[in-house]
Amino acid sequence: MAEIIDGKTLARHLDAQTANDVRQMMGGHGIRPGLAVVLVGHDPASEVYVARKVQACERVGIDSFEHRLPADTSQEALLTLITRLNIDPTIHGILVQVPLPAHIDAGVVLGAIDPSKDVDGFHPVNVGRLSTGAGGLVPCTPLGVMKLLDTVYQDLTGLNVVVIGKSNIVGKPIAMLLLEREATVTVTHIETRGLPDIARQADVIIAAAGSPRLVRGFWVKEGATVIDVGITRVPNEHGKDRLVGDVAFDEIAHARAATPVPGGVGPMTIACLLANTVLAAQRAIGGA
Repeated sequence: MAEIIDGKTLARHLDAQTANDVRQMMGGHGIRPGLAVVLVGHDPASEVYVARKVQACERVGIDSFEHRLPADTSQEALLTLITRLNIDPTIHGILVQVPLPAHIDAGVVLGAIDPSKDVDGFHPVNVGRLSTGAGGLVPCTPLGVMKLLDTVYQDLTGLNVVVIGKSNIVGKPIAMLLLEREATVTVTHIETRGLPDIARQADVIIAAAGSPRLVRGFWVKEGATVIDVGITRVPNEHGKDRLVGDVAFDEIAHARAATPVPGGVGPMTIACLLANTVLAAQRAIGGA
């Protein structure tokens, strides 16, 4: 039976460390890290995500500042807000919840965030730093994936890792992080020819394609580790929604270890967001 990689427990441990870092900042510098969360419109999923992030800030002692804007907010008005947050010394991290309304260019908005406050790690400057190993802020989900892998492996050197999904948010940055750790990385996607055969060669599969139950049991070799980043709401037999990952979890008992959905990568994403906010605050005062 595959070992369950418990993201909830690991996230609690990381939150405890983050809370301790906050206390040290308060005691040593009198500064409390601050995170600004910007939500434009009323997307139901985004509303839930923002609420969770605000609650998580409260748990570890980070000040959270919510900016909820109507769906018809202009791009110019949003950029004006970001400019104000960029120069606000009480704000150390800025998070703009996506997706944004169709009339707003997300690339322009995310690119307007000060890279030193880009706790999502999406700014081109941080992407460039990640690709060159220069120490920028790392996207939260890939960072969480690495921490989950570290509970299974002491060393990733030489491991054959197959990443399924090539998004700028998960697939590409996780590949760069793995390369920094000397893993051998193959980046694939749902259009890759012979994907099951490629996956069967992997010591580690990271599924981040956003395709429910894409990875079947016969894709996974005996003893491989499976990290499921995907999460999709699908109706069950009673017509109610349930959360499903990119992996057919019930078919991979022969794996060495695997993350569940929910309860695997998701909690780590928020925990890493909080850790990034504290890191940004430490760097702002010259403490990291």
